[in-house]
Amino acid sequence: MPGTDVIAEGLSVRGGRGPVFENVSTAVEAGGALLVRGPASSGRTSLLLALSGRMRFVSGAVRVGQHYLPREAAAVRETVALARAGPACQLEDRLRVDDLIAERCWIDRVDRPAVSAAFDLVGIDVPGRVRVEDLDSVANVLLTVALAVARGPGAVVVDEPDDGCAREGRARVWSGLARVRESGITLLLSGTDPTPNLPDAVPVVLPQRSGERLAGAERAERNGERGAT
Repeated sequence: MPGTDVIAEGLSVRGGRGPVFENVSTAVEAGGALLVRGPASSGRTSLLLALSGRMRFVSGAVRVGQHYLPREAAAVRETVALARAGPACQLEDRLRVDDLIAERCWIDRVDRPAVSAAFDLVGIDVPGRVRVEDLDSVANVLLTVALAVARGPGAVVVDEPDDGCAREGRARVWSGLARVRESGITLLLSGTDPTPNLPDAVPVVLPQRSGERLAGAERAERNGERGAT
């Protein structure tokens, strides 16, 4: 599947205690990159989930390729793969790498050569017997990205890709993501700072929330995909 464009106009999400983010507009071309920036609990994860058809929004419009949200949410979820998105989308510590590969082949109907090609693309080589809990931060995030890329999506969501990585590790992660983008896949990313590896990424900067709005954002991001249709 070639990369897909993502366009949002006036997008707003509310949590149990108020707005998570409000009136966000952005446009990313196919094969481009979006970088959502902002402090913790500003709604970065919620915005990525909303753009990928996995969180309901209360106002605004989103188009992903030829599909419109919310009425074509299932098609958008098929187009946009989640690699990492808050607590709701992380690898299970107890599983081995081989278990994750087998699971991905079964769920997404991909074959082993596609998984191997995705591993090569992001630059990861880990033994299949290793458990997730024994991976360092760099290998963990690159593994999540490779598994998402293997299914051949139009776009991939990676929330805080360099979280927990040392300086050298961050460079490896962002280099791997740059290669994914060069392959034609659109990247939907979040972080606290700009990255030199993707200088032309489309920026969205979310402000810090306070009081009830902060609590609403935290609750929405803990719930992750809850409310997806």
